[in-house]
Amino acid sequence: MSLDPAEVLALRRYALIAEAANPRLTARERGQLVREVAARVHERPDGSPWVVSRTSLDRWLRWYRTQGFEGLKRKPRGDAGVVRRHPELIEEAVALRLEHPARSAAHIADILFARHGVRVAERTVSKHLRRRGLDRQQMSADTRAFGRYEAERPNGRWIGDVLVGPWVPYPRQAGSLQARLFLLVDDHSRLLVHGSWCTRENTRAGQQVLRAAIQRRGLPEQIYFDNGAPFANAALERTCAVLGIHLIHSRPYSPEGRGKQERLNRVIRERFLLEAEHAGISDLDQLNDRFLAWIEAYLNCRVHTETGQTPIARFQAQGPPRAVDPQLLREAFRWSCLRRVTRTACVHLLGNRYQVDPALVGRQVELRYDPEDLSRITVHFQGAPAGLAVPFRLGRHVHPQVPQAQPPAVTTTGIDYLGVVLNQFEQATAESIAYRDLDLDGSRGQGR
Repeated sequence: MSLDPAEVLALRRYALIAEAANPRLTARERGQLVREVAARVHERPDGSPWVVSRTSLDRWLRWYRTQGFEGLKRKPRGDAGVVRRHPELIEEAVALRLEHPARSAAHIADILFARHGVRVAERTVSKHLRRRGLDRQQMSADTRAFGRYEAERPNGRWIGDVLVGPWVPYPRQAGSLQARLFLLVDDHSRLLVHGSWCTRENTRAGQQVLRAAIQRRGLPEQIYFDNGAPFANAALERTCAVLGIHLIHSRPYSPEGRGKQERLNRVIRERFLLEAEHAGISDLDQLNDRFLAWIEAYLNCRVHTETGQTPIARFQAQGPPRAVDPQLLREAFRWSCLRRVTRTACVHLLGNRYQVDPALVGRQVELRYDPEDLSRITVHFQGAPAGLAVPFRLGRHVHPQVPQAQPPAVTTTGIDYLGVVLNQFEQATAESIAYRDLDLDGSRGQGR
């Protein structure tokens, strides 16, 4: 799924300010977090180092508070052509960096503006300094420990995982599929927020569990996932950015911080799956019904050995959770892709054809849609709404990743239609033979 470059940039910016954007933080706590982020050397998608100044982080936080996720997208350049007209500015920027290597690109841009009255974008200064081999390096190790970490409050951090489960009969394929359990656990209370067994391990399955969890238990501040495909994708990044959730991925080959999740997985295997397989699993719906009942009646109501409380009691101890606006929730779980409008003012998506505004012919537009309803798609051009994409030829109504409902189990009636036909035929044949064998006029006796 390709994203608008402006949205990709906004996601990268949000990843840096997500923790500091938490509305529960005090000004001092927020300032400390911003200073820590500014002191680190981050990594761009191409692997090159990326240092962000405190000024930029504060500016992005202001944009996010006032405009939401849209405020983090790229703004129209106000310095286009400045470097071509004033190449001496770059030479002066180089001299400023050589004079004091600790000067950030934003600070150098401010100095240039103060001296010459010409605004050069921070990213332009940074790009040219990097080309000259003058990128600022401040090595700072991330010393946060996750081994014994515990969130301070309910919904402070959720931990997600996928557990590979049993083989389940699947009538659609006349066979069986191995079920996967998508689950989310509250780090503070150990409450299993929500879990669902699915037959596919993909992006949409993970999003459906996250959406149901938010609707049931409120909005989390952080979500901690591994780097599996259902959790490391642009769709989930967009969801978290729109909702203001800080998305965290564990380091590859580093299991720190996932001990609670592993212990819960062991409990599920030993106390639920063992009994479910012993009793027999008829289909996925039955497995999910029994799992939900087991969660609510046993798992979330037993006293946890570490906390000394039941997960549900500890989760509810600090009052009702933070709810989310339904309209914002719907927007957060929409998907996005880029398409170029044809000369007939049409765009194509998953084999479907849509009509758009003729003024967009030849332009690249962003399509936003609910994967479960491909009949309604909104069009955006350069970040602004540009009407609806009207279905012209709609062959597919849902995205291929959306789980399809299983067909109802077929119950046998015991009726053997061909056997009934055979019995009727044999009875009719027997009756016709009996009539022919009858000697009604005694003619057979006369011939002897």
